[in-house]
Amino acid sequence: MLGVLVVRVGAGPFVDGLRLTSAPSLLLATTLTAATTACCAWRWQRVAAALDVRIDLRSAVLAVYRAQFLNATLPGGVLGDVDRAVGHGRDTGALGRSLRSVLWERTLGQVVQLTISVAILLALPSPLRTVGVATAAGVVGLVVVGGVVASARGLRRRLGGAVAHDLRAVLASRADRAVIAGASAVAVAGHLLVFLLAAHVAGVSAPAYRILPLAAVVLLAAAVPANVAGWGPREGVAAWAFGAAGLGAATGVTTAVVYGVMALVATLPGALVLLAGRRTAPPARVRPRRLQEAVHG
Repeated sequence: MLGVLVVRVGAGPFVDGLRLTSAPSLLLATTLTAATTACCAWRWQRVAAALDVRIDLRSAVLAVYRAQFLNATLPGGVLGDVDRAVGHGRDTGALGRSLRSVLWERTLGQVVQLTISVAILLALPSPLRTVGVATAAGVVGLVVVGGVVASARGLRRRLGGAVAHDLRAVLASRADRAVIAGASAVAVAGHLLVFLLAAHVAGVSAPAYRILPLAAVVLLAAAVPANVAGWGPREGVAAWAFGAAGLGAATGVTTAVVYGVMALVATLPGALVLLAGRRTAPPARVRPRRLQEAVHG
């Protein structure tokens, strides 16, 4: 995809994205990312506690920073979260529940991001409004198909029961639901603000209400685990979205490159965590019943 973009718009937008990024903008993006990282860590802490694999907030923040850096430097964009889950599983002695805690933390965050993105696309004037309608319809279709598949004999009893058990545990408390939804919403807002900052740095003069729908679509594309260190779909969708909005495909690429540089620099604290060899702190105490489960697998 990057090769196609270079052929279509030239190397100029990529060079401009690197040239325009400044120290003050990187500092502001890093500060915003620190807030989103804390929100993601807080969300994970609540989900992990609900699944009885507790983690303190400081360790969660360090682990999330480490995961973000790995996601930003390795193909796929999810290997850092796999590393986070496995590391926490080794610390707690409950690998399965630790893996599920990260899976649910990421999934619930994506659900909130998708909901906010669809709301933005439907509420604000944009040539991409049909994307919001199509996305909402696609989500409904996936839910229906998932329900039909899960109703199959055996699968419903095994998979459906496990999913229902986890969701009941994670979403049982009103306080937990509020934390998960609120932290996710703040995290999404932080990422959108960084994208608006990237557009400003790239020289986009359009008002924020015109850029927000484009940002929502680009960030959804960036979440697709089919990239190389975060690059690829983000720049391709940005070129398409900005072109459709009349702002120019090249401008979209430049904005996406600036955002990519900001996102990478903002995750550098995770490199320090990685070099220090820090994962998550082992819990002070494991409940006897859970310890017996861990011993017996």
